[in-house]
Amino acid sequence: MAELAKNTTTVEIKNEKVTSPWLEAWKSFKKNKLALIGACIVLFFIIIAFLAPVLAPTGMNDQVLADRLQKPSADHWFGTDDFGRDILSRVIYGARISLWVGFFSVLGSIIIGCALGIIAGYYGRWIDTVISRFFDILLAFPSILLAIAIVAVLGPSLQNALIAIAIINVPNFGRLIRSKVLSIKQEEYVMAAKAIGMTDTRILFHHILPNSIAPIIVQGTLAIATAIIECAALGFLGLGAQPPDAEWGKMLADSRQYLIQAPWTMIFPGLAIMLTVLGFNLMGDGLRDALDPRMKN
Repeated sequence: MAELAKNTTTVEIKNEKVTSPWLEAWKSFKKNKLALIGACIVLFFIIIAFLAPVLAPTGMNDQVLADRLQKPSADHWFGTDDFGRDILSRVIYGARISLWVGFFSVLGSIIIGCALGIIAGYYGRWIDTVISRFFDILLAFPSILLAIAIVAVLGPSLQNALIAIAIINVPNFGRLIRSKVLSIKQEEYVMAAKAIGMTDTRILFHHILPNSIAPIIVQGTLAIATAIIECAALGFLGLGAQPPDAEWGKMLADSRQYLIQAPWTMIFPGLAIMLTVLGFNLMGDGLRDALDPRMKN
């Protein structure tokens, strides 16, 4: 009987499939219907951003003054603005600007914030104190006010708005990765790596950073949604994209005086912002549920 039980256990172990944590996370993500809806929304806007020249019925800045403030129709699905420009075309091209700012500002925040957070968490002592106080100073200011101040110093432009958004999000990633490093560096495999003489650089890039990727991915996805809103806010205030760029926040600002006369000039850019942000938030929540072990049964 003992031999039979042993053979049965062996067979069960051999038949058991070994899967990676990322595959398990993907399976968990697929089960979340809201997360899939969010991913589809994000994918939709990415596709129209890449294919803007093909999908847009007219050029981004093509003006026909005779058609100014036309209602949505078969010729202009989203209507026209005060310069006779097709709003659908401008919304499609606006996806390029908003996603470009969102992705690259968050990428910059991740690179700078993670570099500072890893150094602070791994080396500690006075280095940790200096970097942590730097994060606290940035977090002491309301994010949008700090972004306005940075753009005011650098000058109004889309590139400077991107820089400002990247700077204000640095502390979020820095503090996240710092807390993760503080817990990981106490693990046995990190101590064993130190004991065999592995260099700090190799430990950081081969052990600590790979085990900190999951929360960075989740935070980065949610941060893109925030960056798109901040880009629209700066554009609305005239500190982001400058005319004649088709940026959703700038389109809202230019349409304020026509809210009663031509509400469609504000409705469609506003819907584009709302749907894009909603998509990233739903996808980010799904990634958090899939990648965070505490969220699993």
